[in-house]
Amino acid sequence: MIDLLLSAQLPPFLLEALEKKYTLHDFLNAADPEKLLNEVGPRIRGVLAGGTKGPNANLINRLENLEIITSFSVGYDATDVVAAQSRGVIVTHTPEVLTGDVADLAMTFILMAPRRIGESERHLRAGKWLQSRMDLGTTVRGKRLGILGLGRIGRAVARRAEVFGLNIGYHDILPLGDLPYRSYPSLPDLAEASDILLVTCQGGETTRNLVDGPVLDALGPNGFLVNTARGSIVDQPALITALQEKRIAGAALDVFDAEPTVPEELMAMENVILTPHIASSTHETRRAMGDLVLDNLQAHFAGKPVLTPVPPQI
Repeated sequence: MIDLLLSAQLPPFLLEALEKKYTLHDFLNAADPEKLLNEVGPRIRGVLAGGTKGPNANLINRLENLEIITSFSVGYDATDVVAAQSRGVIVTHTPEVLTGDVADLAMTFILMAPRRIGESERHLRAGKWLQSRMDLGTTVRGKRLGILGLGRIGRAVARRAEVFGLNIGYHDILPLGDLPYRSYPSLPDLAEASDILLVTCQGGETTRNLVDGPVLDALGPNGFLVNTARGSIVDQPALITALQEKRIAGAALDVFDAEPTVPEELMAMENVILTPHIASSTHETRRAMGDLVLDNLQAHFAGKPVLTPVPPQI
């Protein structure tokens, strides 16, 4: 059987399906990774990656017979795609199949944060309703939603947000043609024109700390930040400071800079909604993502084009 190297944590159902067709070598949990590479490195023809764990340039270049890296994620910033493509190694990911669920969570956050849903549930569970009513929240109808990165997920959120009466603006590094939404030339311009700023752009070094202190200041004391993309895109210390100093009104976060570690400062804040990177965590979506990983591997090793290659990065 073809040898594959496991460099990320994958769900049991996918591992079970892979083990029927391939020989898997667990690099992620190896007691001695160097010994493992010395033993099986020349046999490895594929690497299994994820959204937050993937092969770096050093690992990619160690695998002399590597042909394909397939990532169980839509984002591929955890894999050194440039190093792979420079060697002619194919990189695949799992776009489209998780768009709906990620957009649903983002829209849920957009509704929850201004209405103070998380805080109100804690108020009730703590028995505080017996003593007093919750303070008022803020309606989303008529508010301005700024979307950073109007790709598949950004557009899916925009369609949902229109139904709730939000006005949509966006900033994207790519020209997107004729759209019914207002485009802003810079991120600070978008933040200044937004009541809610949604982060849906690609992660990686090019977008690291893109949402920084000045952007948060432009969003302002009545603004909310929502992030369902990558924690690295937001300057986390700057966000904590902005929340502590009430320079923004609140935040809803599904991703963090050093997950699964979440700063205690964020955990202690009532005006922050926190979830453990669950945007695509449904049975249906994870199955579809797993099927796409399997289909990409099967196509490649059958000598056919892969279904969802990562666009050229070089």
